[in-house]
Amino acid sequence: MPPRQVPSSRSYLHTYLLSQMASNAQSHTLDTQHADIVQSLLKSFSAAATEHFPSSKVGVFPTESDSSIAILLVANKYSPQNFWNGRWRSTYLLNPTNNSVTGTIKVDVHYYEDGNVRMSTNKKVELSGSNPDGIVREIAKAENKFQEALNRAFSTLAEGSFKGLRRQLPVTRQRVEWEKIAGYRVGYSQKSGVSNSLK
Repeated sequence: MPPRQVPSSRSYLHTYLLSQMASNAQSHTLDTQHADIVQSLLKSFSAAATEHFPSSKVGVFPTESDSSIAILLVANKYSPQNFWNGRWRSTYLLNPTNNSVTGTIKVDVHYYEDGNVRMSTNKKVELSGSNPDGIVREIAKAENKFQEALNRAFSTLAEGSFKGLRRQLPVTRQRVEWEKIAGYRVGYSQKSGVSNSLK
């Protein structure tokens, strides 16, 4: 499913950040001196988002003062059958006078099988490009680089820190069936109690 695009030149809606709800959608003419850049960025960024984030939402909007352009991406992935979910959020501000971009990438992953583990991280980025397509390429490079760094960190954690936290297998290299051991202990206690009471 391609990302849902809100055409930047035709729609206006009120967004409530705390409840993450949008309402009061109305027609709106894009009133900015950077309308062509906004449309070009929206087209390029939507294509890049579709390639890397299949279930994402993108938006490209001029800021209130018309001095910069906001580029937004939100991608959610839910996997309740595997007990995890995650969210990727990227926000960028483009200064159209010098094509410099500053932004933040935020990743939040929650794993909740047999415990509750959450990873929340963010990275600030600064980049530039010569045109809208170049800016989107630089954003994609920065996001890919961040994703690769996260992958390396996860493999390091799995092989190092998390491995040290896990209960090690016994010498037999088989899992200990704690339920059976508890049952044996209860049976032994009852048997001991009976034999002690007979004495």
